[in-house]
Amino acid sequence: MLALLGLAMVVVFTLLIMTKRLSPIVALTLVPIAFALIGGFGGTTGKMMLDGLKMVAPSAALLLFAILFFGLMIDAGLFDPLIRKILKRVNGDPMKIAIGTALLSLTVALDGDGTTTYMITCAAMLPLYKRIGMNPMILGIIAMLSLSIMSGMTPWGGPATRAIAALGLDAGEYFIPLLPTMIGGALWVVFTAFLLGRRERKRIGNVLLSSGGSDCYIKAILNDTPHKRPRLAYINLMLVIAVMTALVMGLMHSAILFLIGFVCALMINYPQLDIQKERLLAHSGNAMTVVVLVFGAGIFAGIFSGTKMVDALAHTLVEWIPPDWGHLFPLIVALTSMPLTFVLSNDAYYFGVVPILANAAAIYGISPLEIARASILGQPVHLMSPLVASTLLLMGMIDCNIGDFQKAACKWAVLTSLVVTAIALLTGALTLWI
Repeated sequence: MLALLGLAMVVVFTLLIMTKRLSPIVALTLVPIAFALIGGFGGTTGKMMLDGLKMVAPSAALLLFAILFFGLMIDAGLFDPLIRKILKRVNGDPMKIAIGTALLSLTVALDGDGTTTYMITCAAMLPLYKRIGMNPMILGIIAMLSLSIMSGMTPWGGPATRAIAALGLDAGEYFIPLLPTMIGGALWVVFTAFLLGRRERKRIGNVLLSSGGSDCYIKAILNDTPHKRPRLAYINLMLVIAVMTALVMGLMHSAILFLIGFVCALMINYPQLDIQKERLLAHSGNAMTVVVLVFGAGIFAGIFSGTKMVDALAHTLVEWIPPDWGHLFPLIVALTSMPLTFVLSNDAYYFGVVPILANAAAIYGISPLEIARASILGQPVHLMSPLVASTLLLMGMIDCNIGDFQKAACKWAVLTSLVVTAIALLTGALTLWI
C-alpha cells in the first residue's frame, strides 16, 4: 500500500507540474501533505516536514551564497574576456554558438557544481542567444547535459560522492574505469549541440554580426555598466580560484566557502555601503525564488522518506526483477536510475535506494562498484526534475517554465543516458554477469 501511495503521489505531483495546474512551490508543499494525510500520517507530518527542511537547509544556504557570489563576479565583469573570445569565434552562426555552449559548459562543469555551471554559461551565452533569436531552451538543454556528464561521474560531483559514501567505496576504483564513459559522454554532448545548432541554423539562418566599430555586437552584449571592475579582474579571478580549490579539497562546507567568498567579493569590488545594498537587492529576487523552491523540495523529500514510501517503492522494484535476470542487474540499475532519480532527490536515491540495490546485486555476486557506476548513468534525466535546485535556477535564468523545458529536453536526456550506458558496457565500466 505504501508503494502504491508513493507512486500515486509522484504521478499526481508530476502531472500537476507538467500541466501547469499548480506552481512548483505549491505542488511541492501541498501534494505530499495531502498524501501523508491520506496515508494516516497526520500526527507526524509536521515532524517529517521539519526533518525535510533541515535536510535541505545546507543546500539552500549554498545556493543563496553561490548565486550572490557569482552574481557579483558577473557584475564586476570577471567573465567578460572569456565571453569576448567565445563571441569572436562563433559570431552569428547558431551551430557554432551551440557547440561553443557545449564546450564552455563542459569545462565549467568540471568543478561539480550546477549553480556555477549554469550561471557562468548563461552569463556568457544567453545575451548572444537573445541577440540572434536562438531559442534559449537550447542553451538550457546543452548546459544540463554537460552538467550531467561532468558532475555526475566525477568523484567530487554530488551523485558520485553520495554513491561512494553510501556503499563505502574507494573513489579511484570507482572512477578510473568510468573515465572512457565520461569522455564519450562529453563527445556525445558536443554532437547533440551540433544537431540542435544545425536545426536552429535552418530555422533562423546565419546572422552576420558586426565585429568592430561603434556598433560592435560584442560591445552591445557586454554592456559597460558602472558596476564593472576591470582593474580588479585578477584579484577576482584569484578569489574564484581560491574558493573553487577549497571546495574541491573539502576544506569547509561549500555553503561556508561561498559565504566567505561572497563577503570578500562584496568588500573588494563594492566597499561603499550603499552600492553593497544595491547589489544585494539586484540579485535577491533570483536568489529568493530558488531558495523558496529548495525548501519546498525539502517538504516533499521529508514526507516521501519519513512515510517510508521511498523504501516501499525500492523493495517493490527489487521484488519485480525475475531471478533469471540477475546477470543483467547492472544494466537494470542503469535503466531504472532514470525514472527513480527523476522522482527522488539524490539523497533519497543514493542513501535510500542504492544500498538496497547493492545488497540485492550481491546475491548474484555483483560488485557494489558496478552498482555505484550504474546508478549515476540516469543523471541526465534526474537534472530535469523540479526537485533539483540548480535546475530551478537554470529555469529562472533562461526565463522558461519547467514543464516546457521537460517536454523539450526529455528526448535528449533519455538518449544521453542510453548512450553513456552503452559506452559503459562497451568499455567495461559495467559488465553483464553470467
